Parts: sequence; C-alpha cells; structure tokens
Amino acid sequence: MFMKDFVHFFREIGKLKRMPRRGWVINGIKNPESIAEHIFRAAVMVWVLGAQKNLDTNRAVKMLLVHDLCEVYAGDETPYDKFLPKDKKKLPALMRTWPRPSLKKKAKWAREKEEREWKGLIKLTEHLPAQLKKEMRSLWLDYQKKLTKEGRFANQVDRMENLVQALEYWKRYRKPPLLPWWWWAKEFFDDPLLIEFMDTLDTKFLGDRKKGKKRKK
Repeated sequence: MFMKDFVHFFREIGKLKRMPRRGWVINGIKNPESIAEHIFRAAVMVWVLGAQKNLDTNRAVKMLLVHDLCEVYAGDETPYDKFLPKDKKKLPALMRTWPRPSLKKKAKWAREKEEREWKGLIKLTEHLPAQLKKEMRSLWLDYQKKLTKEGRFANQVDRMENLVQALEYWKRYRKPPLLPWWWWAKEFFDDPLLIEFMDTLDTKFLGDRKKGKKRKK
C-alpha cells in the first residue's frame, strides 16, 4: 500500500521540475529556473552555511527540501502579483520598484498565502505514512513560523538563494533590475553570517561596476 502512495508522491513533486519560478517569468527571463532547481541549491546552501554556525544541518536541509513542495498545488507567488498592471508595457517600470502595501494588507496577503500553501502540503502528504507525514508538516511549520534557530536560518537562506539567482540573471541578461533586490535584502536579512555572505555577493557581482563608476569621477 505504501509503495503505491510513494510513487504518487514522487510523481507529484516531480512536477516541480517543470514549474518555472514565477518571479523570473514576470521579469522576462528566458528559460527560467524551475522550483525544483531553486530547492536544490537552497538545500545545499543551508547545509554548507549552516555547518559554519553549528546548526542541526540535517533538520535545516530537510526544511528546505520540504518548504516549496506545497507549490505543486498552491502555485508560486511573488510580492508583485497583487500589483501587476493589465498593460504589460508598464511591467518593466513596476519591476524597478519594491511593492510596499500597508501593514494590514501585507499581513492579510501573507496569511492567505500561508493558508493556500498549508492546504497544498496537507493534500500532498495525506497518504504518506503517519510519522513521515507528521515530520514533513512539522518541518514546514518550523520553516514558515521560524520556530527554531534552524527554522529562522533556513527561512533566510531560502531568500538568499533567490538573491544569488537574481544576480546571476542580471549578470547574464541585465535583468531583473537590481535596486529593488537590495532594498528588500537590506530589510530582510539579519543573520551575521548571511550579511557577510551578501556583502561578498555585492563585491563579486557588482565590484567591477562600482570601480568603473569611481574611475569616471
């Protein structure tokens, strides 16, 4: 009985290999990464970086393997989705900004998104063995609610992987616009190790550009 359920589960999560990350679609990135590709690097990042903080990396890696599985049913969503213009010609201008809804709207939309994703995870895991089902749901909640130090770190590493991908696309395509990403990053990250990592990214990807601006002066 369990083997049939495992086959179904693996086939369902396999759909993530064919689901592009919505943020890159909106930005017009050619052949954007899939949700599964994002999960892969985020899991490796939390393993490697978490080891530098003596965290329970086994738990942290599992969190990032689980955290986006719900999107098989819930779909991917970006902070821009509520603000997308009907006229696609206005989209580039929107992507040069960072959405700042009221705190009330922000909380409401976050709650609705979490509810959709939780329902997606419940559906995805409903036929798994009881202990495995319980573990996956517990890991997802820890990540989502940042209940433990591993949950808090995993939550930030997930976003850091997103920033790395944005910089890689910008280096190749000169999009997405980077300024909104730095506004967001400066607000979001507070872990000292990840702030150091972000500063290194800044030097790696933007160092030459900044040097060029200084030379022009």
